[in-house]
Amino acid sequence: MEPGEGSPQQIRQVLIFFVFLGGSVVCSETWHYSVAEETEIGSFIANVVKDIGLDVEDLATRRARVIFDDYKSYLRLDWQTGNLFLNERLDREALCESTEPCILHFQVLCENPLQFFQAELWVKDINDHTPTFLDKHILLKISEGTAPGTSFQMDGAQDLDVGKNGVQNYTLSPNPHFHLKLQENDEGRKYPELFLNQSLDREKEPELRLTLTALDGGSPPRSGTALVRVLVLDINDNAPKFERPVYEVQVPENSPLDSLVLKLSATDLDAGINGDLSYSFSHVSREIQKTFEMHPISGEIHLKALLDFELVQSYTINVQAIDGGSLSGKSTILVRVVDVNDNPPGILMTSLNSPITENSSPEVVVAVFSVRDQDSGDNGRVVCSIQDDLPFLLKPTFKNFYTLVTERPLDRESQAEYNITITVTDLGTPRLKSEHSISVQVADVNDNAPAFSQSAYTLWVRENNGPALHIGSVSATDPDSGVNAQVTYSLLPPGDARLPLASLVSINADTGQLFALRPLDFEALRAFEFGVGAADGGSPALSSRALVRVQVLDANDNAPVVLYPPQNGSAPCTELVPRAADAGYLVTKVVAVDGDSGQNAWLSYQLLRATEPGLFGVWAASGEVRTARQLSERDAPRHRLAVLVRDHGEPPLSATVTLHVLLVDGFSQPHLPRAEAAAEQARAEPLTVSLVVALAAVSSLFLLSVLGVVAARPCARARAASAEGCSAPGGGLAGHLVDVSGGGTLCQAYRYEVCVSGGSGTGEFKFLKPVFPSLHPQDAEREENHTFLNGFGFN
Repeated sequence: MEPGEGSPQQIRQVLIFFVFLGGSVVCSETWHYSVAEETEIGSFIANVVKDIGLDVEDLATRRARVIFDDYKSYLRLDWQTGNLFLNERLDREALCESTEPCILHFQVLCENPLQFFQAELWVKDINDHTPTFLDKHILLKISEGTAPGTSFQMDGAQDLDVGKNGVQNYTLSPNPHFHLKLQENDEGRKYPELFLNQSLDREKEPELRLTLTALDGGSPPRSGTALVRVLVLDINDNAPKFERPVYEVQVPENSPLDSLVLKLSATDLDAGINGDLSYSFSHVSREIQKTFEMHPISGEIHLKALLDFELVQSYTINVQAIDGGSLSGKSTILVRVVDVNDNPPGILMTSLNSPITENSSPEVVVAVFSVRDQDSGDNGRVVCSIQDDLPFLLKPTFKNFYTLVTERPLDRESQAEYNITITVTDLGTPRLKSEHSISVQVADVNDNAPAFSQSAYTLWVRENNGPALHIGSVSATDPDSGVNAQVTYSLLPPGDARLPLASLVSINADTGQLFALRPLDFEALRAFEFGVGAADGGSPALSSRALVRVQVLDANDNAPVVLYPPQNGSAPCTELVPRAADAGYLVTKVVAVDGDSGQNAWLSYQLLRATEPGLFGVWAASGEVRTARQLSERDAPRHRLAVLVRDHGEPPLSATVTLHVLLVDGFSQPHLPRAEAAAEQARAEPLTVSLVVALAAVSSLFLLSVLGVVAARPCARARAASAEGCSAPGGGLAGHLVDVSGGGTLCQAYRYEVCVSGGSGTGEFKFLKPVFPSLHPQDAEREENHTFLNGFGFN
């Protein structure tokens, strides 16, 4: 442990122990040392070696150290030199306060042997504190009637320094009313005292401000100041007086409760209780007391109730101010209520005319109403308006009355109801408005005829239908309402008097549904037209009409009819074929027709059975019978072929025809037409009757087809397009030419003519030779054979 170290408790225990050992260890002489306060740490104080009579070497050997009575290390002993140094900065005022002198007692302790040396450290005061007044603002209240020479004692300033560094003198700022004298108390401390030089006048100078200065005796001296306020107390020698005899103030009527109306200000030259004023109303009505209230101290007048310009426009209020000596002053307040735009315009509906007929002429009065605004000036002037997009007008009439009239005829179908908003706006700031809505109904008149959804309807019905079949509907709407919009449907008389319309269709008068009354036959009637009328229930009734076209769709209800070879029970027709014929030789052509149309009339041909299979084949599309291979001498001379003709309907219908073929030796190709002519001439007579009947049937079907084409243009266009590809080289198909191909046309490599001769009375059915392209005989025959074989699937 370093010298001087150790806890105070340990040091105290050691000292007590040695004190009991005997007084011989304590030196009776006391050394005195001094130091000025606030001296820097480490400053030299004294050398103790000479005072205690020890050598410097003994200080370390005997472990010499400094101990103060409060066990604080204010000084430090240097063992090397024996010098005492200041160990901390000392503050005399903190150590001794006002005690003078300020002495710190300490001992120098040496061990082995134990020995104490007593010493004192005198801490000298320096002028490091300024005189301070405890109250920086000193208040003195002196009546203006106080006699001169009166004294007023005041507290002095405090200075922590002592001696000459303490407060030594006081001064007062120059003034004509007071002077200063110094007094001394029993403790020798000086304090100031004020003396009144002359009388005070509060009305001239109600307050005096003086500066009191305290000076100490230091070098240089320090000073402190305090402000002395002298309030001159009043005596009641003046009455209250208002600034104006009459106050005029304007207050908006929408001012909220407790709003400040006016703050009164009365003056009284007196002070204190004599100058304390209280305000009050003087002889006012009960209405004013309900509306206004006055604060008795501040003189403020506030609203106690809401103002209403429409009820009261101004108030006259008498007020008074009374001081503490019962002297009073009076004044009058004129409060004018300022109108604000606080009342929206009002609308009073007098009459309303609704509904209005849609065909009414313009200027029909719809409503009469009046408007009112309780405000005044611009706040009470109003402007009335309605929406811009309405067929109505507002017209001012007498005073504040308006009429609402129609601007043009109304149309219920365009708009059946009008919601009209009448807006009334005043001209105040801010503008206020009121709105009133009315509903005007438009009554209907029968001014619209029923209108069909389509001008023409096309209905499709498959033939052989059941009776009372619903085939479609027509629909008409009427934009009118009520009875005027109730639509009734009816059938109109057909343009063709021969059409039995009443037995064909009927219509539901309420719904417009159409029904077929009996089965229809496509082959007898492919299409028909009629008119449908729609009439409303108005008076007079209005009506309109639409065209209905019924298209009968074909059903596969006709089997194919074979025209050639004839099947009339006469002698069979025998076809001659030379044995030298090559493969693909045209033997004959089966001709058949079908009374149906479309796919139901599309015919195909098929070889059912033959005497010698593989010798002959039938072209499926045209019905041409050709040799499938080259004939030989071994082939039988007679052959019987059964050909099936079938349409493509659903389900398909068919017919069967039997062909007889005779193979002839030595019959060459150039002589074949002659042989055919001879054969035809041989069997012409028995066939004539059968052919005439067949041709009559075909002609009848043809005529019916022509009628159907005329009636149905779309079908005519389709059939014309089909016939266009199969016309004769001259451009059209002559009237005496009949298409007998399987598909209804002869659109293959061959084209035949069926000719019916007239004039002799006996018909003749004849197949002409095929029309070939311009080929050489050998090339044509080769091309014909190749085409035929390909048709049967031969390569």
